[in-house]
Amino acid sequence: MRHWSTCLVLLLAFAGFAAAAEGPAVAEPGVPPLLYDALGKLAQDFDRWAYTETVQVMDEHGVPKSETVVRFDPSQPYAEQYQPLKIEGKPPTEHQLKEFRHRGEKRAEKFAKQEAEGKTPGSEPPRLSMNGGTASIDLARAEVVSETADSITYEVPLRNDGQGTIPVEKFQLMARVSKPRRAFENVALRVRSAFRVKLVVKVKSGEASVDFAEVDPKHNLVPVEITGDATATILFMKFGGSLDLKRTDFKRVRPYSERFGVKIGPMKALEF
Repeated sequence: MRHWSTCLVLLLAFAGFAAAAEGPAVAEPGVPPLLYDALGKLAQDFDRWAYTETVQVMDEHGVPKSETVVRFDPSQPYAEQYQPLKIEGKPPTEHQLKEFRHRGEKRAEKFAKQEAEGKTPGSEPPRLSMNGGTASIDLARAEVVSETADSITYEVPLRNDGQGTIPVEKFQLMARVSKPRRAFENVALRVRSAFRVKLVVKVKSGEASVDFAEVDPKHNLVPVEITGDATATILFMKFGGSLDLKRTDFKRVRPYSERFGVKIGPMKALEF
């Protein structure tokens, strides 16, 4: 039960952030300039920060169930980029260390494949991925839902383009952008109403929120925390839980992919 609720929350949290993690190389007609600039800044900072990531999972009553701590450093060789410090509250085993090395190696393979295909950051329209399905992020139809002297909040529609099975009408994607920094302050994804996944699973509610903050006044705002919660039923049994992911101890680095002065295009979604 705990594993299902954990996966569900991670799914929502990742989707909320991935939806904002890509920006078009050339602004589409109708895309709000402030939103376009914020997306561009995320792409500029891809793989330029090392940090420690702490993920705590709670059950439906808010009781902590597990904690995982990983140091990520994109300046290191790919097999060494993920260094687990604690896995579910315990020191990592040799098998788990091997899994994280493999994770880094797979990352290198994806980067190499993208480079071979001639892809560059933002060369494709932004998309949302969930449960094997995909949907487009319709930046051109983003609407202002609130505004203050310092920020603007957009609601960004999702578009099912025939390449996925995501029930886009069931989700609401919101993005708050700082006017003076022209950068994201918060991105949130919310389940509007219940929907089914593979017939037997019914997602009843869910929400994920990504907060951005300044870690160095010389650079853009960066994602520092993701929170999420979700509830679902499987064959009439209810499951639920929440997640809190924090990034700390930031250090500005040069990506390993640029060690020879050559840039390799990043993946089309940040890894959460």
